[in-house]
Amino acid sequence: MDLVLAVCLLVVLSPLLILVWVCVPLMLGPGGVVFRQQRVGRDGVPFTIYKFRSMLMDRRRTFQGSYSGRERRGTHKSASDPRHTDFGRLLRAFSLDELPQLINVIKGDMSLVGPRPELLAVAEEQGYVDHPRIMVRPGLTGLFQVSPLRSTSRISAGLHLDVLYVSRVTFRGDMKIILRTMAALLVRRGS
Repeated sequence: MDLVLAVCLLVVLSPLLILVWVCVPLMLGPGGVVFRQQRVGRDGVPFTIYKFRSMLMDRRRTFQGSYSGRERRGTHKSASDPRHTDFGRLLRAFSLDELPQLINVIKGDMSLVGPRPELLAVAEEQGYVDHPRIMVRPGLTGLFQVSPLRSTSRISAGLHLDVLYVSRVTFRGDMKIILRTMAALLVRRGS
């Protein structure tokens, strides 16, 4: 199912992918179109995740304030991050920045549904490399992403939903999550 749906989605969404590919350097300047990052995959094996770049290049060296405090540690995101742009927020609001992960699905690094892959450095620091969530391939979307907890909770709050998902993976459950994800994207309920 993953392979067939990912290929179909790539074909159907190719005009949108091309549009975003052209717009990223125009709106965000130099720095490449696709962002690559090490994440933890199934059985704790690291892999490179692909995303459309949605932020300006790192300006930590010139930024006078801080965006690495408590908020960032809890959510991996910070409203005060100086790299944010309106264009990047638009990409993230509709999860367009995540579309290159269809390549990760085709490669077998990810599934369409599963726990979101954790940053390698965070997983090592927090002990998630041996966490039950790595018993399945990480997903483009997951139970936490369609949960009401998503918009109000810290990342750690989603761990119990990841364990719940892993304990009862079913085709029907995955299809429900895919449908709920599509509905959430249509009404822009979180990114």
